[in-house]
Amino acid sequence: MTDERSPIDPEILRERALDALTTARDRTALLTTCVDESDLTAQHSPLMSPLVWDLAHIGNQEELWLLRAVAGREAIRPEIDGLYDAFEHPRAERPSLPLLPPDEARRYAAEVRGRALDVLERTPLTGRRLTEAGFAFGMIAQHEQQHDETMLITHQLRKGPQALTAPDPEPVTPYDGPSEVFVPGGPFIMGTSTEPWALDNERPAHQRQVPPFYIDAVPVTNGAYTAFIEDGGYDDERWWSLEGWAHIRKHGVEAPLFWRREGGQWLRRRFGVTEVVPPDEPVLHVCWYEADAYARWAGRRLPTEIEWEKAARHDPATGRSRRYPWGEADPTPEHANLGQRHLRPAPVGSYPAGASPLGVRQLIGDVWEWTSSDFLPYPGFTAFPYKEYSQVFFGPEYKVLRGGSFAVDQVACRGTFRNWDYPIRRQIFSGFRTARDV
Repeated sequence: MTDERSPIDPEILRERALDALTTARDRTALLTTCVDESDLTAQHSPLMSPLVWDLAHIGNQEELWLLRAVAGREAIRPEIDGLYDAFEHPRAERPSLPLLPPDEARRYAAEVRGRALDVLERTPLTGRRLTEAGFAFGMIAQHEQQHDETMLITHQLRKGPQALTAPDPEPVTPYDGPSEVFVPGGPFIMGTSTEPWALDNERPAHQRQVPPFYIDAVPVTNGAYTAFIEDGGYDDERWWSLEGWAHIRKHGVEAPLFWRREGGQWLRRRFGVTEVVPPDEPVLHVCWYEADAYARWAGRRLPTEIEWEKAARHDPATGRSRRYPWGEADPTPEHANLGQRHLRPAPVGSYPAGASPLGVRQLIGDVWEWTSSDFLPYPGFTAFPYKEYSQVFFGPEYKVLRGGSFAVDQVACRGTFRNWDYPIRRQIFSGFRTARDV
């Protein structure tokens, strides 16, 4: 078993980088032009930055890495570096900073982008680790798309009328396949050493031994989660970890974020619109503690990160680990719900073309899936190109999420991609599936 990929032609990588950067900027533009200036400069939640901070931060990171680090060019706006350093100023403090106003932030980001595209055209994509296979350009595209997801979370938290619209996913026949899938035990290759734009925490590829287990064929639905609520799940200490029980008692958590009970039914607020909670969609906006409690109530458990990746990537016919559940090809709209193409998860059972070799559905896209694992480095981990991306977050304080959500672009989502957050976080586009031992 190996982690193998054929080399990609540099010009194809250059085109891919240009497309990824352009796609990200188009999304950033939409997210920051659909509301007025007061909405851009307001802080809609202490958990999130003002949208205008994200906009200039995107430009600043692009300048730092593509213009200064890659091209060695002189700084355009060195005086703003500290304002847009995510580690220097917590999100709750950012509205008080002398941030660039919206028009100036747009001009700055556009000026950086124009110069960055010149750098992309002129830079050899071999010979330096930072630019090998276009890594720095892919890293910046991923960074911008991650902030596009962050800004979409801010839009969900924002009060007021609907500002964003998108078509709903295609309706599907109610899922009637198996509830769980057997994953055979044995070794598999986790992580990657060959994916050109994989980030440091995905590396290196290494072999893991995994006992056999069962995993849900589809994510846990709103309908299934409602049964947990109606059975008194939030009032029964048996299902909760000590920390989880203390958290929901302290904060009065009684249902997923944005849900409310009215007239004998559950409603939710989604991007400014109130609607009946659809029973066949993956449950969304639950924290790790809620996912863990549901799994206990159901007589199951959350999968480990290792189990999740084996279910998503392992091909038992060849013994190899795939890039994606369906194979090596980049995602298409037939494979997964990605890229903010729809502003909601698709019903469970959607995207049969995206299933894993074992038949597990919707492992990529729709909702980030909580795992039981702490965010820790792989054996042989090396921080690159800066320790603040991953290394400073390693530890038991953070839980790993896998698979991406409808808010994630394909450039920032693959079978090896790792996300992490505090177990109390619910504003993120998080859901889960469960597992059990054999």
